[in-house]
Amino acid sequence: MDELVMSGWSVASPFGLGVDPFAAGIGAGRRPVSTPVSGPFDEACVIPGFDIPAVLGPKGTRAMDRATGIAVAGVGMLLEQYGAGLTDRPESVGLVLGTGSGSVQSIIDFTRESMTGDKPYHVDPARFPNTVMNRAAGQSAIWHGLKGPNATVAGGAATGLLALNYATRLLRRGRCETILCGAVEEFSEHRGRLAWQAGHRDEPLGEGCAIFLMETGRSAARAGRTPLATVLGSRFAAFTELEEAGPCLEGCVTGLLERLWLDPGDVRLVAASGTRGELGEQEELGISESVGTGAARLRCRDVLGDMAAASAAFQLAAVLAANGLEGRGAGAPEGRPGDIALVTTMDRDGVTGCTVLRLEAGARAERAA
Repeated sequence: MDELVMSGWSVASPFGLGVDPFAAGIGAGRRPVSTPVSGPFDEACVIPGFDIPAVLGPKGTRAMDRATGIAVAGVGMLLEQYGAGLTDRPESVGLVLGTGSGSVQSIIDFTRESMTGDKPYHVDPARFPNTVMNRAAGQSAIWHGLKGPNATVAGGAATGLLALNYATRLLRRGRCETILCGAVEEFSEHRGRLAWQAGHRDEPLGEGCAIFLMETGRSAARAGRTPLATVLGSRFAAFTELEEAGPCLEGCVTGLLERLWLDPGDVRLVAASGTRGELGEQEELGISESVGTGAARLRCRDVLGDMAAASAAFQLAAVLAANGLEGRGAGAPEGRPGDIALVTTMDRDGVTGCTVLRLEAGARAERAA
């Protein structure tokens, strides 16, 4: 069976638009300058200067919510760099996009408008699509002319890995030839208030999207695209009690490595979700019990803040960025072609899992360029 590879990626992050600012920021290991915001949080890690009409143009963006604008921009950046030939057969290109609840700001604003207006139906109909969870995925496909399978996945902090797993199944079953997958999260005042009321107050909230181009190795070779990483597999599990979370993750990692005929010592790079508190301690327990403590660690959350539904997608992006980070900051974890990378996730609602990647030479060559 032909291996599935990541042959392209794009990032919109608190470091700016593009993979270069992101790779430099991850390499430096410093949190970007936070922006003062309204609401219970004093600041947030937002995409600097991101304005939807300025980035996408005024046409069709008047009523576009921020999450959709970020996703459309992220997909556009990827297609601009890697999309040669993709749009020739748009029906063969799919899109799987992870999200939390869609645009929380739009949902709450639209609901409030319907309750405070003279009539419940005195609302702006142009803003109703923003209240639907699959708005960002659908609009991204329409905007860029992608006509293959289109899906939205929501799974808390695990969303990015769940979206990647969904995308690999579509490819394996021949539903499309290439697929874009990733996750998006917006910052808004209402998202901040919900997070605050839920007790998540230890760090600023972040926003952004990470999108990956997935295809078979043969497809990448035909198109002249160089593989950046090979997706070897994923595994997920559910837990009901907090003390079950660590052993649950350990079982996922151990079982996946055994299925891939890999030893724990083969893992050279680990990107954990970095969740705070007891849940984070359980994640660290699961990692140490399954692969030990010898692998280099990428700590995305320390740098990017709480990315919520986009967390795992940014962990994947950090793995790609690490392949070729030499000289980009003292102590920055560095990956090498052939290294095995482990990405783990743990969500407070009871989902945990992992994905294993093998770094390829293409990622290093791209960063050097």
